[in-house]
Amino acid sequence: MRVPLSWLREYVDLPATETGRDVQAKLVSAGLEVETVEHLGADLKGPLVVGQVLTIEELEGFKKPIRFCTVDVGQANGTGEPQEIVCGARNFSVGDKVVVVLPGATLPGGFSISARKTYGKTSHGMICSGDELGMGDDGSHGIIVLPPETEVGKDAIELLELVDEVLDIAVTANRGDCLSIRGVAREAAIAYGLPLSDPALLDVPGPNAYGYPVEVSDPLGCDRFTARTVTGLSPEARSPIWLQRRLQKVGMRPISLAVDVTNYVMIELGQPLHAYDRSLVQGTIGVRRAAEGEQIKTLDGVERKLHAEDLVITDERGPIGLAGVMGGANTEIADHSEAEGTTDVVIEAAHFDAVSIARTARRHKLSSEASRRFERGVDPAAAAAAAQRTVDLLVLLAGGTAEVGVTEVVTPSAPHTISVPADHPDKVAGVSYGRETVVRRLQEVGCDVYGQDELIVTVPSWRPDLQEINDLAEEVIRLEGYENLPSTLPRPPAGRGLTRRQRLHRRVGRVLAGAGYVEAPNYPFLGEQVFDQLLLDADDPKRRVVKLTNPLNDEEPALRTSLLPGLFGALRRNDGRGSHDLALFETGLVFLPREEQKIAAVLPVDRRPTDEEIAELDAALPEQPRHVAVVLAGAREQAGWWGKGRPADWADAVEAARVVAREAGAELVVRGGQYGPWHPGRCAELVVGDTVVGHAGELHPRVVKAFGLPARTSAMELDLDALEAAGDDTPQAPRISTFPVATQDVALVVDKFVPHAEVEAALREGAGELLEGIRLFDVYENEEQLGDGRKSLAYALRFRAGDRTLTVDEASAARDAAVALAGERTGAVLRA
Repeated sequence: MRVPLSWLREYVDLPATETGRDVQAKLVSAGLEVETVEHLGADLKGPLVVGQVLTIEELEGFKKPIRFCTVDVGQANGTGEPQEIVCGARNFSVGDKVVVVLPGATLPGGFSISARKTYGKTSHGMICSGDELGMGDDGSHGIIVLPPETEVGKDAIELLELVDEVLDIAVTANRGDCLSIRGVAREAAIAYGLPLSDPALLDVPGPNAYGYPVEVSDPLGCDRFTARTVTGLSPEARSPIWLQRRLQKVGMRPISLAVDVTNYVMIELGQPLHAYDRSLVQGTIGVRRAAEGEQIKTLDGVERKLHAEDLVITDERGPIGLAGVMGGANTEIADHSEAEGTTDVVIEAAHFDAVSIARTARRHKLSSEASRRFERGVDPAAAAAAAQRTVDLLVLLAGGTAEVGVTEVVTPSAPHTISVPADHPDKVAGVSYGRETVVRRLQEVGCDVYGQDELIVTVPSWRPDLQEINDLAEEVIRLEGYENLPSTLPRPPAGRGLTRRQRLHRRVGRVLAGAGYVEAPNYPFLGEQVFDQLLLDADDPKRRVVKLTNPLNDEEPALRTSLLPGLFGALRRNDGRGSHDLALFETGLVFLPREEQKIAAVLPVDRRPTDEEIAELDAALPEQPRHVAVVLAGAREQAGWWGKGRPADWADAVEAARVVAREAGAELVVRGGQYGPWHPGRCAELVVGDTVVGHAGELHPRVVKAFGLPARTSAMELDLDALEAAGDDTPQAPRISTFPVATQDVALVVDKFVPHAEVEAALREGAGELLEGIRLFDVYENEEQLGDGRKSLAYALRFRAGDRTLTVDEASAARDAAVALAGERTGAVLRA
């Protein structure tokens, strides 16, 4: 929400010395997030004046149309003589009033103006467009043409209100009242302790039988509908400069007088309005739910198919507007440039259900200024005042006549009342405010407060976010100042620390960071199309997802079942920004739906839930195991004066899995496998016991292409909870022997399809207790020497006894036993 300081001062008499920065500090202290303060015209320097075009000479012989003009600027140039100016724009004529910047001036952006020769003529200044003055486009896409009654020689900086400060406020979802100048002015008045001149306090005539006929068929969707009619508007009437400038400062483009007035009042009071061309409305205006499949063409020119839950405005023909979102094209107000402009209008000021409007806007992907306000909460009591304000402005600016008829359809409702102990804010904040302060602060936000120890608080109509006692406590605390709350560190109970799961999580993060990986947390949302990109089978369990009812992004409505898509996105972004040597990791939850879907019970808030209630709640939630995943691309070891570098490959991904398994104290078996996103010939299956806990290796080229990753990208993903369950992370003290080691090397020839893990397991078992360690140090393939389909695996075996020095015969016997068992189980034979 953009709030011009000059507009704010109309309703709060702020001290003249207060700058935008000062007001920002006050509002931030009161709980409003003022992101920036924009200084309009900070580097603008005159003379900038109103001129009248006297003559226009078309210059020929140039690539684009050029005009040589003489402009009367009065005495602003010191001589009273016409100013000669070269201009390329064509949207003005002789006699038009324009904005002229004279030599010696400076335009926004530090652009200095001086007399200069161009196109064979000397130009003494410029005729300005809105963009050149930092105003934005007014819809003309060219030179600013002022109303004919504007005085020649008048200071245009003052006329166009070019110098101002604009506060840009990030309004939270619960403070719809602050999406208006009225709401922000109320907060400023409270912050400064000044009275508020409420623009909604207007004399409004009561409803009568002469108003435009309105029928509300859904009182829950629309609990208030006010209609007013203005006739005899001048079709040529345009929005005055002051109104256009205020709309431009808040980020809206002027369109036509009737539309500009409704937008102006919406920004001023926070009540969205809509103006219908009365000649185009046929019969009674109605409010109802749409029929499934009904269609409407909205003001943006899009033909939309309606849903049965959409709330629509209708006449005898059918829908003429999406209630609270956007009007229909069939009753659109004519632009002032059209030959037959709108002369009679019907003004709609209604209050719609916030949830209904939010769902309609999201369903049609059509967020508007009106829907933003309705879904955050609009003051229903302001509808009549907003309609009256709109009528008054149209009568004043377009010469119209307000008809006596006033239509107001209201669903009766009682104001919201909350009972709160007077000392409740004290208990929440840990500060003794006292009853007087609590009552005063609640009254400042508009509440009616009665009672002594137990306060009866009636919430104002413009604050629908105040629903329960803690909301009231928050109002008192924020207005008293969050910065005044004492800082008290919590005291943890003795004897408690991190759980085993938490300790493992931290150790895994540290060990991966120590191995050169960078943590890259990602949002846990994905779109189901990624499963096709991951080449998962149609019946793969990871395709079963938990879908969100109200996702942040319609393209990612599901919770992740794998960490890889998020890491792939992070890898792609970093690679695209020039970081090509990457090793990223993430630890986080994945979400797996249960076979039996249950509805979670609502837990009590007046007591601690029982263990049975908590267990029932947990049973209704999806399973959420913790996973760890890594992705690698580019160089794993950098080249330099020390030698050649090394690219990251599948072995690095496998080693990352081994590192994690060691931290968990689990024995990880690595064997050949084939799964989804990994290359069929470079995929390792990671096994603990008899359970497959993950995969690692080089990604499939089709996956690399689908996600836009660097060539030969490798990845690993493990179920960290499964590792924790199988592992023993009890610290083991190293055993140091005083006896020497006996090393034996053995080379075994096996079939190519035999996994190294099976050969190693057989050697370990066959060697017995004397075997201290085993390491594969060579893999050799040669059809001429080994035969077709054969490979040689060379192992270094380390033998040691704890109570003696081994003899050569003992080490050799252990080696032979290992080779024998490997031959029996895998068909391995000693290489000659």
